[in-house]
Amino acid sequence: MASSSSLGFPSLQLQFQSPRKSSSSTRRFLVRPISASVSEITPSSVSAQPPEPTNLPVKKIPGDYGLPFVGPIKDRLDYFYNQGRNEFFKSRVQKHQSTVFRVNMPPGPFISKNPQVVVLLDGKSFPVLFDVSKVEKKDLFTGTYMPSLELTGGYRILSYLDPSEPKHDKLKRVIFYLLKSSRDSVLPEFHSSYTELFETLESKLADKGKANFVEANDQAAFNFLARSLYRANPADTPLGLDGPKLVSKWVLFNLGPLLMLGLPKFIEDPLLHTFRLPPFLIKKDYQRLYDFFYQSSGHVLDEAERLGVSRDEACHNLLFATCFNSFGGMKILFPNMLKWIGRAGVKLHTQLAEEIRSVVRSNGGKITMGGMEQMPLMKSVVYEAFRIEPPVPLQYGKAKTDLVIESHEAAFKVKEGEMLFGFQPFATKDSKIFERAEEFVADRFVGEDGEKLLKHVLWSNGPETESPTVGNKQCAGKDFVVLASRLLVVEFFLRYDSFEIEVGSSPLGAAITVTSLKRASF
Repeated sequence: MASSSSLGFPSLQLQFQSPRKSSSSTRRFLVRPISASVSEITPSSVSAQPPEPTNLPVKKIPGDYGLPFVGPIKDRLDYFYNQGRNEFFKSRVQKHQSTVFRVNMPPGPFISKNPQVVVLLDGKSFPVLFDVSKVEKKDLFTGTYMPSLELTGGYRILSYLDPSEPKHDKLKRVIFYLLKSSRDSVLPEFHSSYTELFETLESKLADKGKANFVEANDQAAFNFLARSLYRANPADTPLGLDGPKLVSKWVLFNLGPLLMLGLPKFIEDPLLHTFRLPPFLIKKDYQRLYDFFYQSSGHVLDEAERLGVSRDEACHNLLFATCFNSFGGMKILFPNMLKWIGRAGVKLHTQLAEEIRSVVRSNGGKITMGGMEQMPLMKSVVYEAFRIEPPVPLQYGKAKTDLVIESHEAAFKVKEGEMLFGFQPFATKDSKIFERAEEFVADRFVGEDGEKLLKHVLWSNGPETESPTVGNKQCAGKDFVVLASRLLVVEFFLRYDSFEIEVGSSPLGAAITVTSLKRASF
């Protein structure tokens, strides 16, 4: 849901935060119990520390920012249009012979005052962005600019707060409470919502020979989040079926400076990347979402008041956590996951179906937390999807003091106040850490050696082996997101033996068209 510090959209950093499960003999919440999230750890005061000694050669950070105004615009055009995001970074790694360098990050003029960053593109340097004793996370959720507060009720939402700010502790506890209070409804509501999705896909396939997965997934994801977290069915409220459409429009106003819609460059760049879209255009749509969450979250708002947060501020945070972080994450992650599993082919599909169905049968025909822990291939496939295409591509942090940051080859001095930026898909495909790093290897995380690699799976604003607390910026709903992803794979292969897809591009994630679904035959 929304307590971390980055988005999950094409060019942002999104932190999913959502419900976790309590641990019991048959219901372990993924890897760790809810108590790990509701940690009593509080942010520690940070005193300036001298740079740590290093055995690597200390080098000057290569690259420059170019001429004022001109340099940032050139880099922006390269990033979006002339090169594209991946080539933008890859070409500079080759040019500088370094995974650490200086560049301007979009959007630049006239939206962000200072686009200058130090880029970290390897798995060794990247994790400094998670260390809140070394980097500050204040107002960096979207990077070098911050959306208008008019888009969030006039409040700085949890994702934009540094753990050193008193309100961060209170708001993250509200999110933890939401997750903990909904733990018993996650499995049944996922089954209900995604059974509706499967039926929709089957109907479209029968009628037209193909089915749009993204459209059906948007509705299923929104329904699942509303039903499991708030016990509210959107279709039975004034919101109706409009939730996904309203969220997508509101997200565009937040993230437009970082997105590409596919319009001609001479239209899109001035419209999205040079000036902000005016918030008043989305005000009525946002109010409809706010009304739905306010009316559906009474007990959570009661808890927020007990913690010293007003009902109004808490509601804006719940909306952001659910719509921006959780829904946004599922909107990107689920199609991407289906893309990688689909491309892997029938052999993997059969192995998954056999493993999943065998375990479910041995658990009395029910999907349980404990049962999913007995599915090593399924768990590995989910982690590999997070690794190869993290739903949170970008991370930012501002150096709290002078630092020495190490890549695999060299060390670099960073001065207090400099902005650090990491492009996560490069860090999680670091060939010095992962063999066949560019390939989707379904069983990569199976077994003891595979599990050791989980510390390098970094999508949640922290390593997969660590837990969110009130004192860090790791996604409060990290385990909830992993759980939902596992449930998608389990539910899918209980129902189908195999499937075929066509893959296109979209502003957020992959555009998936299902062309074949083979119903379960064993």
